Amino acid sequence: MHIYNSHTKQKEKFKPIKNNDVKIYVCGPTVYDDAHLGHARSSISFDLLRRCLEANKYNVTFVKNFTDIDDKIINKMNATGKSLKEITEHYIESYLNDMGALGVKRADIEPKATESLDAMFELINTLKEKGYTYELNGDIYFDTSKDKNYCSLSNKCQEDTESRVDNTGKKHPADFALWKACKGEDDVCFDSPFGKGRPGWHIECSAMIKQHIAYDGEYEIDIHGGGADLFFPHHENEEAQSSCAHGGHLAKYWMHNGFVNINGEKMSKSLGNSFFVKDALKVYDGEILRFYLMSTHYRSGLNFNEEDLLASKKRLDKLYRLKKRIYGVNKTNTDKEFENRLLEAMNDDLNISKALAVVDDFIKEANENLDKNPKDKVLKQQINSNISFINTLLGIGYKDAYEYFQLGIDENTKEKINSLIQKRTEAKKEKNFELADKIRDELISMDIAIQDTPNGTLWEKV
Repeated sequence: MHIYNSHTKQKEKFKPIKNNDVKIYVCGPTVYDDAHLGHARSSISFDLLRRCLEANKYNVTFVKNFTDIDDKIINKMNATGKSLKEITEHYIESYLNDMGALGVKRADIEPKATESLDAMFELINTLKEKGYTYELNGDIYFDTSKDKNYCSLSNKCQEDTESRVDNTGKKHPADFALWKACKGEDDVCFDSPFGKGRPGWHIECSAMIKQHIAYDGEYEIDIHGGGADLFFPHHENEEAQSSCAHGGHLAKYWMHNGFVNINGEKMSKSLGNSFFVKDALKVYDGEILRFYLMSTHYRSGLNFNEEDLLASKKRLDKLYRLKKRIYGVNKTNTDKEFENRLLEAMNDDLNISKALAVVDDFIKEANENLDKNPKDKVLKQQINSNISFINTLLGIGYKDAYEYFQLGIDENTKEKINSLIQKRTEAKKEKNFELADKIRDELISMDIAIQDTPNGTLWEKV
């Protein structure tokens, strides 16, 4: 398996730090608002990475944190009058529900910043003892000038720090807060060895990695991931404080997913074009959104538009059309040749274009074979098993085939359709074929196609 290392800017053969174990840490959301498409893109990207590693028989420990103390959360508290706990618990639950709807597997460990303060205290103390910090107006800063390797991870910060305007009195514009002292009665504060205050953003992830999954050695974890916007300064600062405190490096491989754009602009609340996942889910099923968001390579930017989304859905439809043809058939052993081809594509830095081309070829070949041998049970079982592997690796194709083609129909309409089908079934039993045909015509007028099978009458939206 090869992955692109953002640090070295090249694809590298993946080799775990220890045995067959893989430890991954992905930066999670700051929980002050609902998840947007940028969160969804990142979550799906690293969900694909995790699934790919597991398919390669690695033992994966996947960690994603929640930043539940931040200026944005405090602003939300002041605006709403709600407590920190009320706000953060609500948006954590909302985030998990949205990601679940997108087929994203839950992390093995989901630490919260507010529950990891002791680990942060320990890390800050270590940096203080080693001379990497200074105090300013009660705040504790990391002195980047003391780190000879600062900027070596991203190689992005020199231009940024030189152009940055700073009025805090810091020794250097790139210096960042490890601990922020309480500034007033309305501030959110925690007791600490440094006085009342709250942690800086960057210290959180380093501390949680050390607390939950870090090795002692050259690298603390195998893979650190997040959105491309986190590479600098967030990940640069994580690397700086962790390496200065413990020696070695924070991660062996760094991976970053590309931005989501809407109408050609980088998605940003300041531009007023943020698109919440919960709103998208009101219009499109989570699996359809997942398929669309993952169909562009994770490192590339994605220009979100509904025309492309609908075209993507038609591609997913083909998988479910095939699944419908083998409806009710059990699985058998996966075709190893197909499994290897699909996994080989994903092992090339999650080459989703190549992987979906393998899926397209499989669908085409399977349909051709079914046309020649429509009653071949062994063939159908093999096809079903291959679809199951697609689900395992890519997180798609898991729905009931007929239910998939019923998406977008409200419950009241479904009840009406099922009632009409039941009446038609009863009419056929009573040999009232005129009424049965009349009901079929009514269903057709509703754009509903029906199929009589040994498992009963099944229906879908045309």
